[in-house]
Amino acid sequence: MEIDEDKVDDAVLALLWLTLHDGYWAWKGFDWGTTDRLHRKGLIDDPANRSKSLLLTDEGLRRSEELFRKLFARQPVSPRS
Repeated sequence: MEIDEDKVDDAVLALLWLTLHDGYWAWKGFDWGTTDRLHRKGLIDDPANRSKSLLLTDEGLRRSEELFRKLFARQPVSPRS
């Protein structure tokens, strides 16, 4: 099976939004390869540090919320006429 790393990156970025705290910080508990790619894409600061959290960039924060809503939010049910 060939893995689409861009889709994995999108899912992880969306889940980072779920664990946000103190504004731009999210818990760091994902695959290092994925967090390295997100760093190279400019969506998070360098994840290679001793902190248990990582810092999302402005673009990363915006995109993570967008992806979370797209991937995980329920769509409103429209009333029947």
